Amino acid sequence: MRIPVNRFKQALRAGTPQIGLWVGLADAGVAELLAGVGFDWLLIDAEHAPNDPRSVLSQLQAIAPYKSQAVVRPVRGEVSLIKQYLDVGAQTLLIPMVETAEQAQLMVAATRYPTRGIRGVGAALARASRWNQIENYLHEADEQMCVLVQIESVAALENIEAIASVEGVDGVFFGPADLSASMGLIGRPGDATVQQAIATGIAKVTALGKAAGVLSADEKLARGYLSAGATFVAVGVDTTLLVRAATALAHAFDRRDTSVGGSGVY
Repeated sequence: MRIPVNRFKQALRAGTPQIGLWVGLADAGVAELLAGVGFDWLLIDAEHAPNDPRSVLSQLQAIAPYKSQAVVRPVRGEVSLIKQYLDVGAQTLLIPMVETAEQAQLMVAATRYPTRGIRGVGAALARASRWNQIENYLHEADEQMCVLVQIESVAALENIEAIASVEGVDGVFFGPADLSASMGLIGRPGDATVQQAIATGIAKVTALGKAAGVLSADEKLARGYLSAGATFVAVGVDTTLLVRAATALAHAFDRRDTSVGGSGVY
């Protein structure tokens, strides 16, 4: 048995734009449904959604048969927590709230086995190695790890070039919501000041040969980020899509409208 190839990491290295979707409903059925619709990557969110290693595991299993690549965001950049997500099979991690090069270095080290890093060795218990059924897993796993660090504060922006220069950091992701809050513009991620900061950040990251990413459910902004050089862009959130579609349907069949009839259940 061979180790799964991280096609998402390969695409970033090749500079091929990757379009993604945020997945926060913490349900394997939802993850599988979305894995089949054509997105390049799906972000399983364990920072703001009610996920843990076990629920992330079920979603990784649901996504695995499809072309969409799974990216996991832990609640925080903690070495022991990263170990759990890697062992259940995550190959790409998006680490929130990275503000220094030292933090980025630690996150990279957490994804690599000794002597290149500090990842604990427990492959016999790990889905990642298919319980030691993947030949040479311990020697090949490091190459398939993709580390994305998230820039979400003014302090992080000030250190962005040092962060992006860390060996083993594959991409830098900009979080407009937290970044706008840090800039004193909470709730205004579309503000021109925030957008300029992100555009400048994307330019700095790509100049260093690293991939830049961002999330925006606004199609115009998302396309603007791609034009600015971002390689991996999330263009929606599952919860938002569901709320918008359900709201539109409810309004279309307003209960006060007595003209709606028919006996069909669909």
